[in-house]
Amino acid sequence: MNKLLVVLGLAALIVSVLFAGPPKAQAGVVLEGVVIDPHGAVRPELLTRALSAWNARDDAKRERIAVVDFSLPSETPRLHIVDLQTGAVRSYLSAHGKGSDRAHSGRATSFSNENGSNASSVGAYLGTVRYHGQHGLSLRLRGLDPTNSNAESRAIVIHSAPYMDAAWRRAHGRPGRSFGCFTVETSRIEEVVSALEGGVMLYAAI
Repeated sequence: MNKLLVVLGLAALIVSVLFAGPPKAQAGVVLEGVVIDPHGAVRPELLTRALSAWNARDDAKRERIAVVDFSLPSETPRLHIVDLQTGAVRSYLSAHGKGSDRAHSGRATSFSNENGSNASSVGAYLGTVRYHGQHGLSLRLRGLDPTNSNAESRAIVIHSAPYMDAAWRRAHGRPGRSFGCFTVETSRIEEVVSALEGGVMLYAAI
């Protein structure tokens, strides 16, 4: 894939495209003739930043990217897996860390790269290898930025947990919190790990 992008006001080049349609216009970007996220599942400005980070990394796989929008509450699907070959997007629930939401409001309000913070970290990651650990099937992540460089020593990974599942959400009103990991529903962990292992970029930000 040719990595040249046309960017909206950033270093990578991305072309913004508007689609008229009810109930409102839908935004996307065009990459090598493919309309990415034509239905506007991902906030356009965040998608632009994520693609800029992706474009700068030769070691990130070219087929897809994951974008986590921490501006959204945890009860909203905010982990978006974007297929860069078809433009399609699949969205999932994802927890944030207890240290990012001490009041358990459902919103992440602070972020940290420090060991023991139990907070989420923002920045670009690469999904590396799957493994089975305390939470079953999981995916190791490597932090690429100063804001998440301690991801491996902090054991920040993707895993699943019952506190993300529908029964918990009904009982407690919202998903639970992690120790900084990107925790998804137990029924979704296999498809998320399969999509992101082997060098796919995950970009998390507000």
